[in-house]
Amino acid sequence: MTPGQSQTGGRGPVLLVDDEPALLNAMKEGLEADFAVETAASAAEAERLMAARPYAVVICDHVMPGEEGLGFLVRMRDRHPQVRRILLTGYLNPELLSRAIAVAELSACLLKPANAAQLAQAVRTAVMQP
Repeated sequence: MTPGQSQTGGRGPVLLVDDEPALLNAMKEGLEADFAVETAASAAEAERLMAARPYAVVICDHVMPGEEGLGFLVRMRDRHPQVRRILLTGYLNPELLSRAIAVAELSACLLKPANAAQLAQAVRTAVMQP
């Protein structure tokens, strides 16, 4: 494995962003067997981490204090276009989902609570995208 690659052959670690500590830890535990995982409790913290090192995938909750996940992912699309983006949302709003996928160029949009298998598959699919 080359430096910066995950165990699955991706181009770097996965960044999880969620303001709910219990959910953040559960997602991390579900992914860390297959991926190098780091966490952030806010979009601002995630942005600082992304400025400091490369990530293959960022998975971000939509509803968070300070800044919504979709706005953060759109900004990260512009600043770090090589990073694959996955949005998590607890709201089944078809208009939001279709708009989010297009505007942020998402690899996936998952409904919360996503289980570990769903998250891992979404990350695998994202890192395989050209």
